[in-house]
Amino acid sequence: MSKEDQGKPIGLLGALKENHLAVGCEASSWEDAVRLAGGILVENGVAEESYIKAMIDTIRDLGPYCVIAPGIAMPHARPEDHVLDTGFSLVTLKDPVDFGSQENDPVDIVIGFAAQDKNRHVQALREIAKLFIDRSFVEDVRSASSTGKLYDIIQSKRTQL
Repeated sequence: MSKEDQGKPIGLLGALKENHLAVGCEASSWEDAVRLAGGILVENGVAEESYIKAMIDTIRDLGPYCVIAPGIAMPHARPEDHVLDTGFSLVTLKDPVDFGSQENDPVDIVIGFAAQDKNRHVQALREIAKLFIDRSFVEDVRSASSTGKLYDIIQSKRTQL
């Protein structure tokens, strides 16, 4: 990221690229699911490897705060914890896992995110919230058979916001 882009708001398609997606992944626990989502952030230069541990530690410390809706978790850690850029990852799980949320388990969609500061990610987060409030969009995400199809679903729906 260039110096002039640092701190500027980022929209969803700037923060969630096609190579930030994974479809039909296998995870045996919530920790594995978080490692998958965090691993994508690391692979794409959004966060350092230590950010994954920070995400897991945050859930262990605070409980399943990140399970934001039925079947959907959004794990993250503090902005200053090993973040290189602002970005999101989206992982769908072949089989759902429990995070310990009585209301919203089991989870089969994991949206990892890393925020470089307290403001840059807000626009992208708003767009994600608007998308995932739509039940048909959530079902389309769950039924996507490839990352390409998932990205097309996100792009198509995002243009309708």
